[in-house]
Parts: sequence; structure tokens; C-alpha cells
Amino acid sequence: MLPWLGEEEARAAAEAVASGWVAQGPRVAAFEAAFAERVGAAHAVAVSSCTTALHLALVALDVGPGDEVVVPSLSFIATANAVRYVGARPVFADVEEATGNVTVATVDAVRTPATKAVVAVHQGGVPADVAALRDACATWGAALVEDAACAIGSTVRGRSVGAGALLAAWSFHPRKLVTTGEGGMVTTDDEQWARRLRRLREHGMNASAAERHASSTPVLESYLEVGFNYRMTDIQAAVGLVQLGKLDAMVARRRELAARYDDLLQDVPGLRPVRDPAYGQGNFQSYWVLPEHGFPVDRDGLLAALADAGISARRGIMAAHLEPAYRDHPHAPLPVTERISRDSLILPLFHTMTAEQQDRVVAVLREQAKR
Repeated sequence: MLPWLGEEEARAAAEAVASGWVAQGPRVAAFEAAFAERVGAAHAVAVSSCTTALHLALVALDVGPGDEVVVPSLSFIATANAVRYVGARPVFADVEEATGNVTVATVDAVRTPATKAVVAVHQGGVPADVAALRDACATWGAALVEDAACAIGSTVRGRSVGAGALLAAWSFHPRKLVTTGEGGMVTTDDEQWARRLRRLREHGMNASAAERHASSTPVLESYLEVGFNYRMTDIQAAVGLVQLGKLDAMVARRRELAARYDDLLQDVPGLRPVRDPAYGQGNFQSYWVLPEHGFPVDRDGLLAALADAGISARRGIMAAHLEPAYRDHPHAPLPVTERISRDSLILPLFHTMTAEQQDRVVAVLREQAKR
């Protein structure tokens, strides 16, 4: 993943610096409003990362010690870590092989009476079937949080991922389509939650620095609860506004490149590429392939062959339960998670990628398939 950044972002950041307002301020508010409109949410709250967004979402839900939260192990470790930040217990659910996402069935297999929330990850930009998950969670009495870190620009049944979500968390890390360097967002349709999230990101303060600055009379702030320093800067938000304006072009280009990969890989036997689910479209933040059983070279061998050809590819999505931090954490069997994590690899895909560069990638895969 190579971010699509240019002179427009550089100018926007420079203008923020020149304005003298570099901390959380008017550009953050503008970015929040534009982002909320883009994803179909009533409110957006900018924060310092998607990890802090997930943390605040769980705090807003009053998840804490004694509670369980069902999460996929097949996700960046932050998804599980956020549950531990609030003192709750992450419970790992398996995923379906086609999308890499949890389903009603995989969550139902591990939930218990202590399950207070479920975190559904739109993995690699492939949308999860949130309609089914929302209905199931309502029946179970559990809150559904959407980890949309990878999914800006993805859609479910014609609507943006995150539209109608109870709470959704987003990332602006450089590996995402829209980047602010570091940064994140929480979206919700609940005004009370949005108000509390804004307090929590700023040490529980009842009046932000921007509100104090705008007031014609002195404002003596108070701290209503223990909060956090999870703010986004105006420099980041200035870049984010430019990036958000490029989103349609980014998604269109990535889908064009993904379709070309599909065509080129049709005659490479034993490699199954990621596909759109029937209910939505992904943004192809990641284009991963899964070698079928019997493919002559394993995933690590493919990575080595690509590296020898000067091509940087990546292993597939990690499995948190296999990492040292969770090695002693009890969990149900997770065969699909372990299969995808062990065998999948992510191919290069970026906005300025050329046909010649794609051809080089596929030529290596085709050669390895004949071994």
C-alpha cells in the first residue's frame, strides 16, 4: 500500500501551520462534518487512531470487567486489545473463508450470557454482512460495533459501510485509502454518545479549546469524568479533507486494478483471489490471494519468490490468538482463521500502479504455479 499524497495535501498542511491553529480546532470540525456526510452518519468524532476509536466506542457502551466482547482473531491485534483496555474479556470468533469476516453463525458459536458487545471487522475493506449481524445482536441483547478501519469507500447493499451503525471506528493510517498519517474517527447516529465521545477524547473536559477560544467571555472548564488525550490535530484534519475529496477516484482506481488482477490470474491454477460478497462491494484496500491445497509453493515461498524479483508483498491478515500476547488466552477452535492467516498473501496494489508492475507480479505467481 502506497498512499496517494501530493502537493494539495502539502499545501493544506502548510496552511494549517501558517494559521497558527495546529491542535484540534476548526479543521478537525470540518473534517468530522465531511466524513459524517460521506459515510451517512449523523455524527463523527475525530480521534488519534482507530485503536483509540475502538476504545472509546467500548467506553461509551460501558463495557467493563466481567463483560465479554466477541471479536475476530483474524484482525490487527488492536481489535482485541481495545477490549482489554476496558477490562473486559475478548472472545475470539472464527470467520468465513470467502470474506475473512465474522458471521452470525461464527459469533453465535462462541457467545455466552456475558457477551455485552460484538466487534465486526470489515476485513481488508471487504464488507461484513452487518444487516444480519445487527438483527442477531438485537436478539441477543448485545451491542454491535463496526471496526471499519479498512473500509472507507466500501458499501453494503448500496450504502456506505458504517451507515446506520450503532458505533463504527475508522482508521487514517497510511495503509488506508484516506490517510492523515495517523488518526481515526468514531461515527454514530446517537447525539448523546457523540457528545460524550468528544469529552472523553479531551480528558473528560466539558468545553473544548476551540469552544473556549470562540467565546467572548472567559470559560472555566470542568472535567466531568476521567477521560483520555485522544485528539486529532488540525494539520492532520487538513490533509484528511483533501484525501476525502479524492476517495471516489481512489476506490475506482483500486477496483480497476483488482479487476485486472482477476483477469490476469484466471490462468494461474490454485490461487483464489478475494472477491466482493453478494451483498456489497469492497474498496480493495487489500488484494489478497489464498493458495488452494496442493499449490506447489507455500505462502512464505511465494513471498520469497516475489522478494527475489524485487516485489514487496505482505503476509495475509494476522491472527491475534497466535501472537505471544494472547498465546495463553483460552479460545474455541479457529480453523478458518488459522488457514487464512497461515496461507494468504497480500499483493501490491496502489493508486499509481502501472500495468507493467502488475504484469511483473503475476509473472512470478505464474512461474511458481508451474513448479
